[in-house]
Amino acid sequence: EVQLVESGGGLVQPGGSLRLSCAASGFPFSEYGMSWVRQAPGKGLEWVSSIYNVARTTYAESVKGRLTTSRDNAKNTLYLQMNSLKPEDTAVYYCARVGTRPGGQGTQVTVSS
Repeated sequence: EVQLVESGGGLVQPGGSLRLSCAASGFPFSEYGMSWVRQAPGKGLEWVSSIYNVARTTYAESVKGRLTTSRDNAKNTLYLQMNSLKPEDTAVYYCARVGTRPGGQGTQVTVSS
């Protein structure tokens, strides 16, 4: 059974930082591209970033230069380093295998003063 468990969210002031983690199990993690997606209050899912291997990552324009996706295949874990956070980054963040919808609980990120 595929399991993806997100963690690391919280309340942070504008300009602050957070590091999200996604613990994966039930599939060969290193063989899959992984994505971060988010859902802001009252809105649909928005793609944030994808990583296919340690050298190939892609980002939405709205987060480019501020958010960094990485992975540790030995730990079956995906990360999202979030810097220079803005109020519009407030959302529930989910991880998912590329091409699939998220199935975990997600982790709430709230950016507010």
